[in-house]
Amino acid sequence: MKRRAAAVKVTANFERNLASIREFLVSAESAPAFAALVENLTDRVIPAMERFPDIGASFMARAPLSREGQVLFDRLAALAGPDAEVRQWIEGDYVILYLVRGASVVLLSIKHHRQLSFDFGGHWP
Repeated sequence: MKRRAAAVKVTANFERNLASIREFLVSAESAPAFAALVENLTDRVIPAMERFPDIGASFMARAPLSREGQVLFDRLAALAGPDAEVRQWIEGDYVILYLVRGASVVLLSIKHHRQLSFDFGGHWP
């Protein structure tokens, strides 16, 4: 029996993340990298998620060690609900967080790995 392809949806947060990545890459004088990212998302990542929604690693399998992380983790699990799974896909320089619920894939977040570092200057001026 042939499995039906999942419908991939994009959240407003994912779109904001893409805009932030574009700004980040332009400021780093790497604007062509953004075009390559969009092409990779449309030609490779999204089609793979449509065919194999569980292709990424389970995000919820890794419990955070800090109390603050645990609070955020619990909030995400509650928002996802019991019938959904939050997954993570690392694609080159990017980390993609997405939700799988039934025959739907919802792209939640995308970040360039350099955007994930701590802003020590912002915390301790």
